[in-house]
Amino acid sequence: MFRTLFYSALLTLAFNFFSCKKDKLLTDSGAKVQFSQDSILFDTVFTSIGSATRNFRIRNKNNQKIKISSIQLAGGSSSAFKLNVDGSSGVAFEDLELAANDSMYVFVQVGINPGNINSPFIVRDSLLFIVNGNKQQVQLEAWGQNAYYHRPKSAIKFIDGSFLAYSLCDSLAGSFTNVGSEIVWNIDKPHVIYGYCVVDSLQKLKILAGTKIYLNYRASLWVYRYGQIQVLGQKGNEVVFQGARREKDYEDEPGQWDRIWINEGSNNNIIDYAIIKNGYIGIQAELFGNVFFLPKYLKITNTKIQNMSKWGLYGLAYNIYGANNVISNCQEHSLNLTLGGKYTFIHCTFANFWNKQNVRENSTIKINNYVEAQILPLDSAYFGNCIVDGKLSNEISLDIKASGTASLSPKVMFSNSWLKTTNNISDANQYLFNVKSSTSLKYRDIEKYNFETDNGFQAKVFYQGNAFPDANKFPLDINIVPRNTTPSVTAGAYH
Repeated sequence: MFRTLFYSALLTLAFNFFSCKKDKLLTDSGAKVQFSQDSILFDTVFTSIGSATRNFRIRNKNNQKIKISSIQLAGGSSSAFKLNVDGSSGVAFEDLELAANDSMYVFVQVGINPGNINSPFIVRDSLLFIVNGNKQQVQLEAWGQNAYYHRPKSAIKFIDGSFLAYSLCDSLAGSFTNVGSEIVWNIDKPHVIYGYCVVDSLQKLKILAGTKIYLNYRASLWVYRYGQIQVLGQKGNEVVFQGARREKDYEDEPGQWDRIWINEGSNNNIIDYAIIKNGYIGIQAELFGNVFFLPKYLKITNTKIQNMSKWGLYGLAYNIYGANNVISNCQEHSLNLTLGGKYTFIHCTFANFWNKQNVRENSTIKINNYVEAQILPLDSAYFGNCIVDGKLSNEISLDIKASGTASLSPKVMFSNSWLKTTNNISDANQYLFNVKSSTSLKYRDIEKYNFETDNGFQAKVFYQGNAFPDANKFPLDINIVPRNTTPSVTAGAYH
């Protein structure tokens, strides 16, 4: 019994000794704290918008608690950066104790004030720490950039009390020039859109090569009835539409903005060499309402639409002509054509290898001409020299009802294309000289939306007889590389 009590007493004394030591403040000048990062970098931040918060940890890897005498921003209250340390906000903090083998978070946010500099600029500061007389620091750096901010100035109010906030594409003074009847957006700074930016009736918006357009959550570029848009990019100097968040966490995040909405009439909408990414719907071109006499035409070429949280290209009773396009990796359909219309696609790649959190269950291409009892005749849907590919076994869904004397067979045609489908392609009225496959092609880098095939021969389509209707319509591919001119041409947007 005595021996047991003796050892218990020793254990208690040892525990109390080490506990007291652990709770005792470590003041040795050699004792410091450690940081999970020695520098904090913010990606490009638009002036006046701010940025997502970055954080890092202060670690005490010593066996005794330690005091941080001070933490302060070198720039003080005039710094572009703001702090939150251990739940408290400010620019300077004193006498913070950190337990042995413990850590605390520091949150840093940046807000950059507008200036007159158009090109990107750097904002720097540092966090200064005093620990046991030692000076330690963490560097802070942010890239800032001025922009044209298209903010709503009006609203459409609905019966249910909701509203749609919008601005006109020419309502921001200094952001555009007038060339005759055209509104031409300036390219010296990016354009940042809040709400809906509207190309109004009889307006024509021209967006030149190199223009960068950033849209906030639920923001949209809306081409209204009789309005017209021309996006005129160039290879290597594309017009880019993407979300307004510039942090690395958002560079491949879908659903950050709403859509490019071409609503009703115009017969000269053009999109060439654009990159449209990370939104909800890439382009929605539709005839909205019972006004079928309106002109309705979109020509889209050399364009990439990718990583949309719903559809890549959506056509409703519209007339769309597309060539050399890559529409890829959308949560539902890459291409959704509904309620009739007239569509032509030459040398396009429709590839859907969506790999985000929600599993895709819908085909890459869907064509439909009815809603419940309403049927709109499909004038035609023609695919020449195209690729239709993806993770599913069948990537082509044709859901078409006959209307009166209209029949299905002459309305949809896949010609000289590479198709991943379980559909029967023996009907020459719908499928002419196509390659059918049950497995996907091999691409350069699906994760980075590079849909060049590793071996172009995989996607070659061999023409038979004189069936060579589309091979020479676009002799250069999306990369301005000459296509073959023999009766074996690589399908899709790449030669």
